[in-house]
Amino acid sequence: MAGAVGMTGASAALGAEKANTSEAVKRPKVLFFDVNETLLDLTAMKQSVSKALGGRNDLLPLWFTTMLQYSLVTTASRQYDHFAYIGAAALQMVAANNNISISEKEAREAIVTPIRSLPAHPEVKAALELLKKDGYKMVSFTNSSNNGVKTQFENAGLLEYFDDRLSVEDIGKFKPFADTYDWGARKMGIKPEESMLIAAHGWDVAGAMWARWRAAFISRPGHQLFPLAPTPEIVQPDLMKVATELTSYK
Repeated sequence: MAGAVGMTGASAALGAEKANTSEAVKRPKVLFFDVNETLLDLTAMKQSVSKALGGRNDLLPLWFTTMLQYSLVTTASRQYDHFAYIGAAALQMVAANNNISISEKEAREAIVTPIRSLPAHPEVKAALELLKKDGYKMVSFTNSSNNGVKTQFENAGLLEYFDDRLSVEDIGKFKPFADTYDWGARKMGIKPEESMLIAAHGWDVAGAMWARWRAAFISRPGHQLFPLAPTPEIVQPDLMKVATELTSYK
């Protein structure tokens, strides 16, 4: 916890230092939002995965990192499959290594069923409304499939806030590959430096900034910035605080 506070404090100081420059207060042309954990609360899905693993909550971080690892392996090998299916495969792998038997069908049901109806984090709708009223163009940008995120937004009541929805399904390369961020900016007809990613994942923020995007990090519990990556200009514990900073941009 102390480390998280220290990182936030350092980022705030950096933001204050940059506030005197025109670049720091210039509004990005498009705000790109990661979806899962950034906007939507993953608690129900984590509970479902934990149940599939026999109540082994301690295995959840390993499952998520295995899912991310194999999404990168898939892209690096010039292959593509739905992120949820990669997550199910990762769940089977973690289960097998811990003598837990899970079929492919059971693994997919443990992830796909709950992920479709995740609620938004409590502050998300008000924050998105604030940004929309302030004139920002907002686009979701996710590793999930097109149909998957549409269903998620319908069930969470978020469809009305976004001008567009982008899924890596259309390029066949998962974030954080640089090509994927380049594609996202091109789809919106803007330059990388005119793009800002808002995400609760340090790896996503790092990938975006290395692709010359700006970024805002939501430091939700259990999430940290990658210390070797550039520091994003905004670091806050929830989306409302991020939105409040963005409405002060010129």
